[in-house]
Amino acid sequence: MRAASNAALRAAAPLVLLLLLALLVAVAVRLPWAGDLGIHAATVERLRHDLLDPGNPLVDEKTPSPYYSPWTVSLAVLGDVTGLGTFTVLRIAALLSLTLLVTGVWRFTGTFTGASTGRTRRTAVTVLVLLCLLLLWGTSLFNWSGFLGLNSLALTVSYPSTFALGVSFHFWALLRGALARGSGLPLFLGLGLLWSVILLSHQFSGVVASFGALAMVAGARPWPVRAVWTRLAAGLAVGAVVLAAWPYYSFFSLFQAQGLEEIHQALYGNLLGRYWLLLPGVFALALRLRRDRRDPLVVFFALGALMFVAGGVSGHYSWGRVLPAAVIPAQVAAGLEVFGQGRRAVRTAFAAVLGAALLAGAWTQSGVLGYVLPRDALPPPIADRYHPPWRGYQWVTPWAKYGDVVLATMFPARQIPGYGPYTVAPGYPDFFLPDEDARARAVDTYFAPGTTRAERLDVLRRYEVRWIVSHRDDAGLAATDPALHKVTTGPGDQTLYEVVGDPG
Repeated sequence: MRAASNAALRAAAPLVLLLLLALLVAVAVRLPWAGDLGIHAATVERLRHDLLDPGNPLVDEKTPSPYYSPWTVSLAVLGDVTGLGTFTVLRIAALLSLTLLVTGVWRFTGTFTGASTGRTRRTAVTVLVLLCLLLLWGTSLFNWSGFLGLNSLALTVSYPSTFALGVSFHFWALLRGALARGSGLPLFLGLGLLWSVILLSHQFSGVVASFGALAMVAGARPWPVRAVWTRLAAGLAVGAVVLAAWPYYSFFSLFQAQGLEEIHQALYGNLLGRYWLLLPGVFALALRLRRDRRDPLVVFFALGALMFVAGGVSGHYSWGRVLPAAVIPAQVAAGLEVFGQGRRAVRTAFAAVLGAALLAGAWTQSGVLGYVLPRDALPPPIADRYHPPWRGYQWVTPWAKYGDVVLATMFPARQIPGYGPYTVAPGYPDFFLPDEDARARAVDTYFAPGTTRAERLDVLRRYEVRWIVSHRDDAGLAATDPALHKVTTGPGDQTLYEVVGDPG
C-alpha cells in the first residue's frame, strides 16, 4: 500500500509542480500590492536616478539605507539597461526569486535524498517539500516578508526576502556538499561572499541563513577536519569584509537599531492558530533526532526555536523574525519523511496525517486564487477568503512627479514613494533618519484639528511640500485656502491638492 501511494505521488509530482509554478508565475505577473511593495519600488527608483548616492528612499534626505543591497542595485542596473519601468523590473525580480527558490529547494532536498535517487523520485520529494513550505502553517492566515506561506509569498514574491531565502537554499546545499567533499578554499571563499549577499539583501533572512549554515556544519558527517575549519574561517572572513565594506549603509550599525520591537510584537500573537499544521513536521524532526543526534534539520530547528522563545521572553520581539529558522526545517523534514526509510505502518500513517494537514493549509490559503482570477469566477467560499490588494496611488502620478514632496498620512506614505515622489514622513521606521520623529510630528501637526493656519503653512514651507493627499475626514487647510489648488480626487474620498505660490 505504501509503495502504491509513493508511486502515485511520484507520478503526480510533475503535474503538481507545473500547476504550482503556473500559479506562482501568474501571481508574480499580477504583482498584488498589500504590504511593503512601495518601499522596494522606491528603493529601485532612487538607485535608477543616482546609483552612487541615492539618498533616503522615502524622504528627501541624503541618508544611508539598508534597502540598498546587492539585489536592489542589480535590479536598478537592469532597469537602466533595459529601460523597463520599475514595477516591470519588480515583476522580473519576482520571477527570478521564484526560480531561485524552486531550484534552491531542489538542490537542498537533494543533499538529503542521496546521489542514487532517481530523477522521478527526487522530483516527487522536491514537490512535496515545496508544498510543505507553502501550505504547512496554520488555519489562521498570516502574511509577513520572509515567511513562505502561499498567501504571504504571493504578496512578497518580489521582495528582497524571497530572493534571500531562495539563495539561502542554494547556500545550504552548497555548504553541505562542500563539507561532505572537503572542497578547496575557492568554494568556501565563494560561500562567504554568498553569505554576505544574503545578509545585505535581507538582514532577517540573513540570520535564518546563518542559523541554517551553523546547523549544516554542526550536522556534518564526517566531522570536518582541521583544514576544512580553516577554509570555513576564511570564508567567514571574506563575508565579514564585504559586510564591513558595503558602501550604501553600515551593516554592523544595524545591531544598534531601536524602535523595532513594537512593530514585531505581532509575530508572537496567535501562535497556535498560525502554526499548528506544522506539528507533523515537528514529529518528523523527532524521528530524525532518534536516528541522528546531530541531524542538521534538528539543529536548525533548535536554533530558530530557541532564539524565537528568547525574543518573546526578553521583549526583543524583532527576534521573532528568525521564526522561519524553526519553521523551514520542520517543513522540509515533513516532506522528506514520506519518502524516507523506516517502518511501513509509521510512514503510511504519517503520509495520511501530512496529506490532511496540507489540504487544511491549502483551504486556508485558497483565497490566493483571487490574485490571479476574477473574484466572480471563484466559488463563494473561496471568494470569501480573498483579501483584495491595495488600489495604489497611480492616480496622483500625472501630476506628482519624481522628487516632488507629498504631504500624506501613514497609509499613503507607504505607497506614494514607489512612484517616485517623496513624502514628508517615512511610511516605515527608519533607523538612519535622524529627524524621523520630527517629520512624523509635522505630519500630525498639519492634520490635527486644532492646528492654526500659520502652523500648517510652516510645515509646508519647512519640508518644501508640493502636493497634499488628504482624506475627506482629515483636518488641514481648507480646500478654498489660497495656498492650495484642488487638482483631482481619488479612491476612498481622497483629494490631491497642489501647494501653489509661497505658502507663507
